[in-house]
Amino acid sequence: MKHTLGLFGTFLLTLGAAAQTPAPADTVAKLARSADAELERGIQELNGLRDAIANEKLPLARSLGVAEDELSGLRKEHDQVGRDIAALHLETAGLKSEMKARQDELDYVGNLLDEYARTFDQKINVCELQSFGEHIESAKAAGENPSLTQVEKFEKQVAFVNRTVDRLFDVIGGMRFPGVGIDLQGGVVDGQYTIFGPVALFGTPAAGASPAFAGVVVPQTGSSKPLIRPLEGELQAGLVSLVSSGSGALPLDPSRGGALKALVQKTNLIHIFEKGGPIMWPLLLASILALGAVIERLFFLANERRKRDPDAMERLFEEVEKGRIAEAIRIGKQSKDYVVRPLTYALEHAEKSLSNALVYAQAQELKRFRRGISVLDTVITLAPLLGLLGTVTGMMGSFSLIGGELSAPGAITGGIAEALIATAFGLGIAITALIPFNYLNTKLDEVTQDIDAAATQLELLVHPHKSDVLTPAAKPAPVAAPQPLPAGAN
Repeated sequence: MKHTLGLFGTFLLTLGAAAQTPAPADTVAKLARSADAELERGIQELNGLRDAIANEKLPLARSLGVAEDELSGLRKEHDQVGRDIAALHLETAGLKSEMKARQDELDYVGNLLDEYARTFDQKINVCELQSFGEHIESAKAAGENPSLTQVEKFEKQVAFVNRTVDRLFDVIGGMRFPGVGIDLQGGVVDGQYTIFGPVALFGTPAAGASPAFAGVVVPQTGSSKPLIRPLEGELQAGLVSLVSSGSGALPLDPSRGGALKALVQKTNLIHIFEKGGPIMWPLLLASILALGAVIERLFFLANERRKRDPDAMERLFEEVEKGRIAEAIRIGKQSKDYVVRPLTYALEHAEKSLSNALVYAQAQELKRFRRGISVLDTVITLAPLLGLLGTVTGMMGSFSLIGGELSAPGAITGGIAEALIATAFGLGIAITALIPFNYLNTKLDEVTQDIDAAATQLELLVHPHKSDVLTPAAKPAPVAAPQPLPAGAN
């Protein structure tokens, strides 16, 4: 390409020189032919370059396509690897969380086992340290040894737990093992320990002229060797037989009568009442009043239900509708129904005011149904207040010990027990009385609705015959003033 441009430049210079200097015609022709030849060669070289570029372009395009395909595949592979990495991150996070949870569980279990090993010696009889001492110390050392792996610690601690479980079954059925104890003279004595539940005994066999020795194990503060205290009389003989042979009747009550006392007091309501303090007497009175009111009201409602007479009420309404007021009054006086009686009273005094007579008679009937409800209402309100008063007095009794003898915890807990018992009884009485109280109020509402409905119906039936009702002849006897309801109301 550069060569062609050079020839073209030479041609131009030659033309310029020829233009300035006249030349013969053959010179010009030669120059033209030379220029044409140079141009032809330049065109050929240009075509060759074009062919070379075309030939080189096709492999490059193919290479570019292959490279793009490889790039697309690499991008897909990169995306898949990214997704795999993200999934692995999530799985790793989940595994780490699960590992942390499992490690926390292992730490918790390890702490429980460490605490169990550290406090086990406080839960057993002191004489058992001679049998379990090595196991306890081994378990404690395993928990405090940093050179042991967690698996090794667990193996030692679980072995200790299994040993203690075996010891539990042995104690239930009775356990015997050799050991030493301290007699009353302070001497160390070799013998055999026998444990039945919470009772630990110690004994030595007879040796020559020395009789067998046995006694109850008594812990000594600051010493792993307990004191052996023998008993007297038949109790001592029973201990010797039991320790030497491993069988027999236990000649003592390990709870010193506490178990029997607790059993008796557990179901003794009188004992609980006495522990509640002086406030329990007003609570007892309130409960008796509530119980009496409930029983009386239940009998009253049953009696009134028995006296119900719907037929008499229907016949009374029929007679009033026909205008025969005197016959209606006669039918009403023969009935004891709490709905018919107010209607009869109102008809007897209708010449003054039928509505007022109905209101008065209804009030008198409802008054009978309201009796006893006020008693229950008072008990429901008063019982919790009395219980609260018992709480205050019981706590005062407990706190009055401040500044006095604080070494008597029974007095403090007794005051708290008094407070709790009084509160419980007060709430119990109120809750128990609330149920019949609501029941009686519901019955009172039903009675009120029955009487209101009957009174309204009576007024509607009497209105067309108002002149007959106001006629004195319609009355069996003149009445000067409203009279109380007929006898028979209770």
